[in-house]
Amino acid sequence: MPFPRSSGILLHPTSFPSRFGIGDLGLEAYRFIDFLQQTYQQYWQVLPLGPTGYGNSPYMSYSAMAGNPLLISPEKLLDEGLLAEGDFANLPAFPVEKVNFEQVVPIKIGLLKKACENFRANANPTQQQDFARFCDSKAYWLDNYALFMALKDANDGASWHKWEPELVKREPQALDQVQRRLNGEIFYYKFIQFQFFRQWSELKSYANQRGIDIIGDIPIYVAHDSADVWAHPDIFSLDEKTGEAAQMAGVPPDYFSETGQLWGNPVYDWEALQQQDFKWWVQRFEAMLDYVDIIRIDHFRGFEAFWSVPQGEETAMNGKWIKAPGDTFFEVIRQKLGKLPVLAEDLGVITPEVEELRDKFEFPGMKVLQFAFGSDPGNPFLPFNYPRNAVVYTGTHDNDTTVGWFNTASDNEKQSLLLYLGCISDDGIHWDLIRLALSSVANQALIPLQDVLGLGNEARMNFPSHAEGNWEWRYQAADLTQELGDRLKNLTRLNGRAPKTE
Repeated sequence: MPFPRSSGILLHPTSFPSRFGIGDLGLEAYRFIDFLQQTYQQYWQVLPLGPTGYGNSPYMSYSAMAGNPLLISPEKLLDEGLLAEGDFANLPAFPVEKVNFEQVVPIKIGLLKKACENFRANANPTQQQDFARFCDSKAYWLDNYALFMALKDANDGASWHKWEPELVKREPQALDQVQRRLNGEIFYYKFIQFQFFRQWSELKSYANQRGIDIIGDIPIYVAHDSADVWAHPDIFSLDEKTGEAAQMAGVPPDYFSETGQLWGNPVYDWEALQQQDFKWWVQRFEAMLDYVDIIRIDHFRGFEAFWSVPQGEETAMNGKWIKAPGDTFFEVIRQKLGKLPVLAEDLGVITPEVEELRDKFEFPGMKVLQFAFGSDPGNPFLPFNYPRNAVVYTGTHDNDTTVGWFNTASDNEKQSLLLYLGCISDDGIHWDLIRLALSSVANQALIPLQDVLGLGNEARMNFPSHAEGNWEWRYQAADLTQELGDRLKNLTRLNGRAPKTE
């Protein structure tokens, strides 16, 4: 669906300042919402919010529907009486500009477990009723997730396909036994989802009341080692004997990698999904709309055709394109949930069929300014080629920052950009591209906070195809200055992207 002319900021919550070594849903999240309102921004885009596993990637989550416990604010648990100030007495000196996940995780999980113990021992009747209602309303995904995580802990973190055969196959008697044996652990995982959902819902309400919609991110695929694949093996391409991915997801060689990207996720059995009227996907969209106002579908082209790589391959080079029932899928989703507020990540190898699918359902596609220069005037990322029903970015979480990109751009790209702009302003290349994005005809413009701050390569969020060292960047509270806010506000208003009341 087309959106009104507007703009916003791309920032994952892990990047907030916090004394716990990682951004959370506490005070600084609310201050960031205030900054958005003060600068006339109408969107806050986040990366996937699920619980992360190896590599800390939000795109490889243990659940497509659960929230990341590392985002829970211990200070808000303190306000609820579930933690005491003394519990924070011996916090280590965390880095302020990066997330050290190895340092953060044990500290954060320890606090969450203590809060859970206090809740279980001291929750009043109202709190108990709220928790029970939450567990009942989310049972369609929460029960499987909590049991999956409890079993994963009991198996020293091993992937589900290496558990006892009766648990791999989800035999009812075996599941009943472990549910009784792991009752306390299952309660804990339900409790932290209850807290995540409470804190996130309060923050979302705060944003919505200030005219700010949250754009969430649905990765098209889910991790093999996830509650979703364990609980629904029939809708994924799995090896029946080993439980491993028989066909793996990825993309062929492209701008980011000469050998393509082999993600390793199992691809879907779209025939089985269609026979079930896409029930799991409908539930996934429903769960997502509990968290966000607008959904960005990552790797949208996979709904028209997807790159499938056989088990055993070490790169994505030897895959093949397989058709997917995208048209039927989105028709069903629309029938069941209404006209969806969706953005389509349509980067990479895009065919006329993908564009036709996107346009049939009026999903805005993405335009990235870092891709615009160095080729010919037909480049679809040049602003004069944009349709109005599009969202323009200076760069995405997969790109370098604008300053970092410009510093390493080819001479041809720099020359093309200089010709397009006329000159580089005294404000810096990041403001030139922000101005270019805001002044374009695209209905929506989204700017990574790193570009607003004018940061270089050191602030890059992700290096595609690099397994480690990603998702770590954080800003500091003092970075969001009045001067910075005024500049962004004035540019936003000048280019007709401020709220209509301003």
